[in-house]
Amino acid sequence: MRVNRLTADLSEYPDLVVIYLGMRVRTPRGMLRLLGLGPKLYRAHHDRPDGLLLHEDLIWSLFPPHWGARQYWRDLDSLERWTRSAPHRDWWQRFLRDSGGTGFWHEAYFLRGGIDTMYDDMTTPAGLARIAPTVAMRGRLFSTRGRVEDADPKAAPVIDENTFYRKDSDRK
Repeated sequence: MRVNRLTADLSEYPDLVVIYLGMRVRTPRGMLRLLGLGPKLYRAHHDRPDGLLLHEDLIWSLFPPHWGARQYWRDLDSLERWTRSAPHRDWWQRFLRDSGGTGFWHEAYFLRGGIDTMYDDMTTPAGLARIAPTVAMRGRLFSTRGRVEDADPKAAPVIDENTFYRKDSDRK
C-alpha cells in the first residue's frame, strides 16, 4: 500500500498569514511576566477574534522558559485589527514600556509572499535572526506593512515611532 499523500487546499484563504511568536524569559522577573500573561493570551485567542482561523500553543524551550504559538489568520487586515484593539493593544503598550524581563518575537509568513520579523528585547537570537543580520526598526521598517509591502500601515501603530524612540526623560 502506498502512503496517502495530501495537501491543504488554501484557495479559500488567498491572503493567509501564518505567524509564529514567542516570549522568552530573560530574568527571574520575566517568569512572573510570562505566567501573568499566559492566561490572558489564552482567553484572547480562545474567544476567536474575527480572522483567527487557528491558534496552537508551542513550547520552544523549558530552560530558559520560552513559550510560543503558531497562528493562522485569514488576512493581515484582521490580524492588524486584533493587535490594535483591547486587550492586545494594552498588553503590547505595557510591554513596549517595560518588557518585564522577557524578550518577545514574531515571524509572519504571507501566502502571497513576504516574511515579516520582529524581535524585541531578545538577548539571544531566535528564528530568522539566527541566520540573518538584524537592523533597527525605523522608518518604513517600524510597521509590518512597511517591512512586507513597503506601504504605510492601514491602522495607527499601538505606539507611534516618535513616541517609542523618544528618550524616557523626554516622555511626559
